[in-house]
Amino acid sequence: MLEEDAVKDIITSSLSFLVKAKRVDIYSFVIMSNHLHIIWRIKNGHKQSDVQRDFLRFTGQKIKFYLLDNNKNELLEKLEVNHHNRQYRIRLPKSLSVELWTKEVFLQKLKYIHDNPVKAGLCKLPEEYKYSSTSFYEIGIKNWNFLTHYND
Repeated sequence: MLEEDAVKDIITSSLSFLVKAKRVDIYSFVIMSNHLHIIWRIKNGHKQSDVQRDFLRFTGQKIKFYLLDNNKNELLEKLEVNHHNRQYRIRLPKSLSVELWTKEVFLQKLKYIHDNPVKAGLCKLPEEYKYSSTSFYEIGIKNWNFLTHYND
């Protein structure tokens, strides 16, 4: 489901909203065809579980509307459920939270995230992949307004 750029754009819009709403700082991300990675810091006054739940729910709704509006019937059929209160279940990949307590661990995860598209064969250099924070760190291009450099 995450293969289409339009769906990736929905995710980046959701990330941008979270930053504008002052719920998180986002330091790094990559959106792959079947999963995504985000390094974020939840701002004071917000709970990680609430932010994560709202991000997944809002993004899932936006993806559902995109699929409906663009007649993605084959994919919609795969997402159909027989629940009394919903017709489709849009699920982003299950999340795993890892605490990044040291700069060393942070940098290790940052490298892992940025190397994902290369390992998947989507590009030769990490900064060539559009849906990633790599170009921000490697060549200083801030394609995503929601990013904060980890040194800031």
